[in-house]
Amino acid sequence: MSNNYSAHQEFYLFAFTRYGNLQLFIFIAILSMYLLCVIGNIFITAIVCLNPQLHTPMYYFLCNLTVLDIIYVSVILPKLMAVTITGNHRISFSCCMTQLFFFLLSATGEIFILTSMAYDRFVAICKPLQYYTIMRKNVYISMAASCWLLSLLNSLLHTLLICVLQFCNSHDINNFYCDMISLLALSTTDTRSHKIFLFFELSVIFLVQFILIIISYIFIFAAILKIRSSGGRMKAFSSCISHLITVILFYGPSLILYMKTKGSKEQDTLLSMLYLVVVPMLNPLVYSLRNKEVWEATVMLKKKILRSSLVG
Repeated sequence: MSNNYSAHQEFYLFAFTRYGNLQLFIFIAILSMYLLCVIGNIFITAIVCLNPQLHTPMYYFLCNLTVLDIIYVSVILPKLMAVTITGNHRISFSCCMTQLFFFLLSATGEIFILTSMAYDRFVAICKPLQYYTIMRKNVYISMAASCWLLSLLNSLLHTLLICVLQFCNSHDINNFYCDMISLLALSTTDTRSHKIFLFFELSVIFLVQFILIIISYIFIFAAILKIRSSGGRMKAFSSCISHLITVILFYGPSLILYMKTKGSKEQDTLLSMLYLVVVPMLNPLVYSLRNKEVWEATVMLKKKILRSSLVG
């Protein structure tokens, strides 16, 4: 069967089909989470961009993270809302590949950015006197650019590998988005080599980056424990607590989903919903409510807006 044929195929997203009488409620819930996520991440980005005191490596990485979170939800949730409200479960092959590409781009990018943020916190706490020498502007910009480039190449590679597969039998995806594992399972092409490559790459990208973050925090906690004053320890710990919470929120459901033994598909769907929707929605709250600098910058911005409106 030619690849031309694959390009004209359609897939069917069949998540949440058992809850037919709750479709309106599900739509409203998804719409609310989507708006909260997008507005919250735009708010964090605006706060960082408009406040010069936040123009530091950590907040530069945070802005990259917010952009990835917006891509994350925007490539999946609008289609899911359309499916929920219309009952039309079809998604074209090209739309499915587009969704897969941007999902892999944002997911991989988030992994690399979280590791970069962990390194930034390691340098800030373990080598504070050398921080601005090590984390120069050209260094952290290059780090972020490398994260985007590696993510782009990774997503492009996997999308192209999926595009050349043949789908002759079932086209039913028992999920709310076009995920790579479901597409590999549906293909009638021999995908053993692809699965081996996927496992190897997941080990390199996902687990290695996670281990690097753990190593960074081992050194960070060791350095914090050496600080004599309790106030100094609390100040050092508070500078990395937001990032630590984000890492736990991102890696926790992901590790459970990909490392657990086979369970029900509903459990997998709920776990996917947790780290694809809930985590990007919570990240702005974590960095605004748990971060004193962001909170102070928000208050200052409100005062500036109030003064300018009074003068006007």
